[in-house]
Amino acid sequence: MIHVIATVQCRPGCRADFLAEFHQIVPEVLAEDGCLEYGPTVDLTTDVDNQHCDEHRVTIIEKWESLEHLKAHLVAPHMLAYRPKVADYVDGAQLRILENG
Repeated sequence: MIHVIATVQCRPGCRADFLAEFHQIVPEVLAEDGCLEYGPTVDLTTDVDNQHCDEHRVTIIEKWESLEHLKAHLVAPHMLAYRPKVADYVDGAQLRILENG
């Protein structure tokens, strides 16, 4: 199993629009072979020390059975159609692919 943490930096004022588009693809992604978990999260403001909140950030938490399943997801037709829909809402993104230690 692999874990993926995708951090998306939205343009100011665009996070709600990004999330609206994102939520539309979640059922399709969850139906993909090898997808164990897939969903967006946003920063929760707390009184915990060392927390860094960003009102423009969306963090996507994913779990896949294998790297091959993740690679198939990245080129799935619904993902290829989704990316242009959110391009104007995004300033940048970072992908972390992890395995159990």
